[in-house]
Amino acid sequence: MRLLEAFRGTAIQLPNRVVMAPMTRGRADDTTGVPHPLTAEYYAQRAGAGLIVSEGVWVNRTGKSGPGIPGLVTARQVEAWRAVTKAVHGQGGRIFAQLWHAGRVSHPGVMGRTPVAPSAVRQAGRIFVADGWRDTVEPRALGEGEIGEVVQDFATAAVAAVEAGFDGVELHGANGYLIQEFLAQNTNRRQDRYGGSVTARLRFPLEVVAAVAEQIGAAKVALRISPGNPENDVVEDDAKEVYSRLLAELRRYELAYLHVIDTPEAVALSYLRPLWPGTLIANLRSGEPTSQDEGESLIESGLADAVAFGRLFIANPDLPARFALRAPLAEAGHDVYYGARLDGYTDFPAFEPGSAKFACSARS
Repeated sequence: MRLLEAFRGTAIQLPNRVVMAPMTRGRADDTTGVPHPLTAEYYAQRAGAGLIVSEGVWVNRTGKSGPGIPGLVTARQVEAWRAVTKAVHGQGGRIFAQLWHAGRVSHPGVMGRTPVAPSAVRQAGRIFVADGWRDTVEPRALGEGEIGEVVQDFATAAVAAVEAGFDGVELHGANGYLIQEFLAQNTNRRQDRYGGSVTARLRFPLEVVAAVAEQIGAAKVALRISPGNPENDVVEDDAKEVYSRLLAELRRYELAYLHVIDTPEAVALSYLRPLWPGTLIANLRSGEPTSQDEGESLIESGLADAVAFGRLFIANPDLPARFALRAPLAEAGHDVYYGARLDGYTDFPAFEPGSAKFACSARS
């Protein structure tokens, strides 16, 4: 099984190629942004993954997207995350922190102020806040000086992540959040040095990568992208050109890895894999969770060096071991994905051959 083989890249080595994808779980203290005490147990249970990428962690308060999202800014947050990394390392695991700024995908009801974005373009639809669903609001366009401050917030959070014991950081440049908002034409309507041409739209993401790499070293830095992904009302009609040029610029760094979310609409891996000589982690975004066979196919075809699995890790903390046994996979209901409730968080057991407890919820 290729997924269970060790991987040795230039900047990162993994005991297997099963990566735990970053997933919002929404269980941090909403006031302080400090991870819940059970967060350490949650990630330690899943330390058999070749690599864990943490849930998205905000780099400044304005970057917070929803209730219960943790930060990596204050001393209390760093201390709490240190307990998490210690627990994961104690089980022989590796964990990167995903650094996140939500951009316009937020609400005053989440963080007490108007969201910021490259341009004052409102996202279609609604957004979840502490007391339920609300209509989105028009964000405030960042001033040029403020953009530099956000770049430094990413770099400062990266230093905090290393202090907290993380093995590296993954910059969240996907899913319609701030970094991707600068890349997409429909969310970036600026006419200054950060908008207009492809070169200008690439400036902010590249400045973030450069600033973070300068602080903690490129070998501890990764980037997640989702070319052409329409999530959160992003439109990228020129995705192939934009991301091809982005990768050309990124090749100057020996990054830990590039994390590519591919969708049936975008088919990004087919044109990006030949352009990226470094480590590539693939994540397939579709209605059903990525299967073991789909993951194996990505490795066999050479489209990916490792594969990120998200939803399967919620109810299957020992997912690589289950893959090795071709064991049944437990399913978690959507009602336990997010929120303050603690059932459906650390209470999914490891697989026990011959146990009847999986009979009702397992699937092959």
